[in-house]
Amino acid sequence: MTEHLHKYADLYRQPGPWCLAYVDAGAGTVEGAEAAEVRPGNVRAALAQQGATPADQEAMEVAVAPAYGVPAPVSRFVLVREGTVALNELLPGPLAAPKQTSVGPIPDLLPLLKHRPEEFPYIVAEVSREDAEIRLEYVGHPGPASIQGVEGSAEDIRKLPVGGGWAQDKLQRRTEESWRRNADEVAGQIDRIVDSSGARLIVLAGDVRARTMVRDEIAEGHRPLVSMLDAKTRTGGPHQDQFQDRVQELIALRWAAEQEQIMDRLALQQAQANPESAAGIGAVVHALQQAQVDVLILNDNELADHPLLALGAEPWVASAEEQALGAEVLGKVPAPAALLRAAALTDASLLLVPDGVLPGGTGVAALLRWPTGPTAPGGVVA
Repeated sequence: MTEHLHKYADLYRQPGPWCLAYVDAGAGTVEGAEAAEVRPGNVRAALAQQGATPADQEAMEVAVAPAYGVPAPVSRFVLVREGTVALNELLPGPLAAPKQTSVGPIPDLLPLLKHRPEEFPYIVAEVSREDAEIRLEYVGHPGPASIQGVEGSAEDIRKLPVGGGWAQDKLQRRTEESWRRNADEVAGQIDRIVDSSGARLIVLAGDVRARTMVRDEIAEGHRPLVSMLDAKTRTGGPHQDQFQDRVQELIALRWAAEQEQIMDRLALQQAQANPESAAGIGAVVHALQQAQVDVLILNDNELADHPLLALGAEPWVASAEEQALGAEVLGKVPAPAALLRAAALTDASLLLVPDGVLPGGTGVAALLRWPTGPTAPGGVVA
């Protein structure tokens, strides 16, 4: 799945220096409580050695206090500048990358994105023939779901007269029409939530006839997102855990399918004469400078020791000072951090991939918004 980076753009525009801490946040067991208590002081000392101001040291020391009352394992990612905490994320699970404390000219969000690679909004709706409960949830955010109820009309739904005849047929038609109106109302609310949240999966559960009618009323463009589960989510009990496991399976399948689509698209484009893709750090940096990148595909392990220049204005990133086009050079930073920042500032998305996924051992590739130009005589790109 790709991470949309535009939400970090305002943060990336703020000048440094930036102090970062990505650390264990657990309060510890009785035996480990002492280590948790000294952690904030250790983080402060590490930042002091790297030149952090006293105000930044103090703000960070307070921010990385142990997360008492939060189930372990749990981690924390904090950014501080000018004595103020700009970002403080408590993240379920153990550290997904090595512990890190640093002071630098730009914020490095890579540890955060590796720990929480996707928010992945999704909808779980349990529907009946007269009402529905619609929950908007996010992968990576264990907090309470956003819940909306839809109360449809119960008129003519519950009982039909016995004995047949014209009256029963008429009431049956009225009942079917009432079901359809209720399904249309539920589907309309689901469509509005998808449009506002960017939800990428819609799980329909509950009454089999009702969920089929709701699926048929959902907007055509959203219908490929729908998966049907034969379960009821509001009853609780032992079946609730099984239902949640099945939802997680659907998310994993959707995640894998999206990644496969991106890599298939990359392979297809690389075979074109004027591809809408770029591969290798030089080509990707050039594309980012043109705000041409749609999806940045990054294996940070391959590029960890490769520096780039972070710039204070467009084109945001450069391999050498002569490429800065007059923009202030903020400093030399690891390539993954510089590429992520340039991608966020040009409204690109991110796909992090493990070793061996990108062809030829390259550490970075990109899908582009428009094709690269033809190669002119002498190897110059037109």
